[in-house]
Amino acid sequence: MRTDTSPGPLPAREHLPATDAGTPVLDVVIPVYNEEKDLQPCVLRLHDHLQRTFPYAFRITIADNASTDTTPQVSARLAAELPEVRAYRLEQKGRGRALRTVWSSSDAPVLAYMDVDLSTDLNALLPLVAPLISGHSDLAIGSRLARSSRVVRGPKREFISRAYNLILRGSLQARFSDAQCGFKAIRRDVAQVLLPLVEDTGWFFDTEMLVIAERAGLRIHEVPVDWVDDPESTVHIVKTATEDLKGVWRVGKALASGSLPLDRITRPFGDDPRDREIQDVPKGLARQLVGFCVVGGLSTLFYLLLYSVFRQFGGSQLANALALLVSAVANTAANRRLTFGVSGRSGAVRHQAQGLVVFGIGLVLTSGSLAALGAATSDPAHSTELAVLIAANLAATVLRFLLFRAWVFPDQREPAMVTSRTPVPSSPTYSRDSR
Repeated sequence: MRTDTSPGPLPAREHLPATDAGTPVLDVVIPVYNEEKDLQPCVLRLHDHLQRTFPYAFRITIADNASTDTTPQVSARLAAELPEVRAYRLEQKGRGRALRTVWSSSDAPVLAYMDVDLSTDLNALLPLVAPLISGHSDLAIGSRLARSSRVVRGPKREFISRAYNLILRGSLQARFSDAQCGFKAIRRDVAQVLLPLVEDTGWFFDTEMLVIAERAGLRIHEVPVDWVDDPESTVHIVKTATEDLKGVWRVGKALASGSLPLDRITRPFGDDPRDREIQDVPKGLARQLVGFCVVGGLSTLFYLLLYSVFRQFGGSQLANALALLVSAVANTAANRRLTFGVSGRSGAVRHQAQGLVVFGIGLVLTSGSLAALGAATSDPAHSTELAVLIAANLAATVLRFLLFRAWVFPDQREPAMVTSRTPVPSSPTYSRDSR
């Protein structure tokens, strides 16, 4: 169940400040379930790689998902032998639950995870987390579908992976290329705000997290990876695919209804003075124009369909009034949510009332056009009526957008987005020697 404990809007993205000696910069989580055979080789290989190549202090956290074999004993032994390794035991299964639990309690500013089979080449780890350390990005994912990635896997898993990503693009408008690759990272300050909004505790956890982050405008960095499929993977493909599709439906419904408080995890621009508030420049005008045009096009088709139906049972003026009234209510609701980003029920009645005033203006324009057509010819063709109505609606559209933007949904600027910053006290820089 989604919780509502996020601390509030994120500040501008910055390079991570230096921390006290001994605090790891990176915490790599390895979620495992009954991996007594592969766990030790995985941790030793990862530990050796980080010691040789990673320039900052690090930690490896083994997140045991209620294993029933000797995985807990292997984890405890590794934690006792290697100072940078920590073992964490959960009594319930679920990869998403394990990541949420460990990430929520970690003190490292950069949080990552990878699968225990180490299918992804570890040389991609530093490129994965570097944009998060520098402040360039909020999340980072490994992508097996990038052009320069090199992937070895069977046709069945290749088809499933690409089909799933096509579903995400078609249903949730996702722009990231690979939701399922077990090689991801996130900044801790972002995780603290984002994780309370993620409901899934299983395999769909990654996808839900990425979709919400992308919809909120957070920056997701993608790293091409070299990846070799594990033929002994224990993932149940059919069950996982079914749960993923249920998750897609749930998240899509939440986004459509506006129940996700995406405004809580938006980012302002950076600290460059050129990115701060600029006077007399419309905010979000281009995006709003695109959204208004899309909604307007669909509304026009809906209106013409209604007009044609109502025209079968009454005169042109009555059919026009009824079609315009119904489509206007739908148009106001769609523009409220999709074009101007207003969610929730607060102010909805007032917005619809103002929308009806705008509807009245459109009614005057279209009814006047029909009256002028009737004065010009006593029996106009139906196609001629539609052409006149389209022209009248185009004329009303410009005025409708201006009224929506300036009166119904006026731009609400957030003064808190432009604030002075408190200087960060200087402290030692990150280094592996501080471990």
